[in-house]
Amino acid sequence: MIITHISQPDLELLRKYDTPTVCNVIELFNIRPRNTGFMDSRIKACFPEMDPMVGYASTATFRSAGPAREGDAYSSLDRQVAAFSDIPAPQIVVFQDLDDPTAAATFGEVMCSTYQAFGAVGLITSGAGRDLDQVHAIEFPIFCDGTICAHGYCRILEINVPVHVGGITIYPGDLLHGDCNGVTTILHDIASDVAHACEEFVEAEAVVLEYLRSSSLTPKGLAEARAKSSCLIAGLRERLTPRSPQN
Repeated sequence: MIITHISQPDLELLRKYDTPTVCNVIELFNIRPRNTGFMDSRIKACFPEMDPMVGYASTATFRSAGPAREGDAYSSLDRQVAAFSDIPAPQIVVFQDLDDPTAAATFGEVMCSTYQAFGAVGLITSGAGRDLDQVHAIEFPIFCDGTICAHGYCRILEINVPVHVGGITIYPGDLLHGDCNGVTTILHDIASDVAHACEEFVEAEAVVLEYLRSSSLTPKGLAEARAKSSCLIAGLRERLTPRSPQN
């Protein structure tokens, strides 16, 4: 597969900003509906205090409800980390748990330690996890739908295939950004522009926030601050929109 990727400095720049800011900037491009492209509230940060996670999706499907004919999750780890080479670095492991309801934990300390050792910077699963204290200790960001204490008959089925997680489809190599607020995708064509526009968007919002910290607040003053902020954001939108793939 051929997957485009942005520069390492741009990835580092994206990591400086929270996921809501990234989502706000993506909206300025007007290239996807505002209610698409991000995971729903089922996918929650296990460690919300950690810094934003940015990387490329290395996907897999998973089951744990019943015994496999052969093998288990750990016997598939070597194939999974070998497949990291098909995805730009850094990778984020994204699991779709095919069991409904979720039967057991998708991940634990051993799996997360393995992924981290091979360069992954986080994990997302539509299922559950365990060993949270140990995974927190290695500072590995996790996003999931809950916790379960046992791993059941865990096994990885397919690797680097489209998966459905948090209400959206994730393809191998999709660029993801996640923090305590949730997870969004970033289209490759605009990713670099998004990274460089975040600072300007934050500065535009700061006009209102700084006014609210002033000592003499009035409705008129608030309206003026909001108008100035909106004008700055509109100017940013005008400069960004012509860069979108649909224009």
